[in-house]
Amino acid sequence: MALHLIKLAVGCDSIKEFKGWVADRIRVAKEKGTPQHHIHITRMVPKRDAELLDGGSIYWVIRGEIAVREKLLAIEPFRDSAGINRCRLVMQPKVFSVAPRPLRPFQGWRYLADSDAPPDLGKAAASIEAMPEPMRRELRELGLL
Repeated sequence: MALHLIKLAVGCDSIKEFKGWVADRIRVAKEKGTPQHHIHITRMVPKRDAELLDGGSIYWVIRGEIAVREKLLAIEPFRDSAGINRCRLVMQPKVFSVAPRPLRPFQGWRYLADSDAPPDLGKAAASIEAMPEPMRRELRELGLL
């Protein structure tokens, strides 16, 4: 059974903005001739890497709710130029919208069991993402989304 990570998308205000952010990183990687993956660097290395790489994803929290996920491809520990241990979380650059679920802020990342992970929105994602962010949040709070 897959295990997932959950992480805050700090400074990101919407799904559209997050997708644009990922697209910009992929464009830069393409220009540099490096692999076109979305990479996030974190200080701590997940200890349960085998479970995470067995079909796991990173679920991103945007403005207080779990909103999107990216498939996790690799976990690469390394030492930066200052000699500090870090970890690259390498993800497939395809962003999947998920059923929004509120979540309080936290630091770092957390594990998320597959049974607790919100489902993908699938075909409904395009119409939901097209809504203005405040409208989408209000509909979710009213239980209509």
